[in-house]
Amino acid sequence: MGVSASEVSVSIVIAAPPERVWQVVSDIAVMPRLSSELQSVEWVDGFTEPALGARFQGVNRHPAIGQWTTRSQIVVFDPPRRFGWVVGDPDLPAARWTFALSPAPTGTALEYTASIGPGPSGVTMLIERQPRAADRIIQSRLEQFSAAMRATLDGIRELVEVTPGGGSRQNLVSER
Repeated sequence: MGVSASEVSVSIVIAAPPERVWQVVSDIAVMPRLSSELQSVEWVDGFTEPALGARFQGVNRHPAIGQWTTRSQIVVFDPPRRFGWVVGDPDLPAARWTFALSPAPTGTALEYTASIGPGPSGVTMLIERQPRAADRIIQSRLEQFSAAMRATLDGIRELVEVTPGGGSRQNLVSER
């Protein structure tokens, strides 16, 4: 795990080809199934599938914050290598999320990166209430992100790795 001032990355090697992993990471409907915080997603503004510029809405829930809705836009779309989106204003996002896929000897190396800011978010609200605790607040949220992202990567692996019988462990990829 790498952590910088406002960014965290986790990675995993998945025993499946990049094209198969891409099907899951670029399918926004799968993510709520793998996340304890993201509850649901839906395409908005006439979009129905992933593409550069496509927008979607997410409903999130966190025990310390409650429930809130976000609007996101896909800003990185390079099949089957990179998929990423920003939350909020694309010019001043509250957060940025990116999957990077690369071939590995045993399948696909998958890296998941999240960054906070520079735009306003729930973290901003907490820092405004306790400015002296800014570093601790950011570090705590990045640790929460890291744990959730690790669980997401494990879930993706469960969905796409091929079992000895030849099928995937589960089939939760939504139909497009």
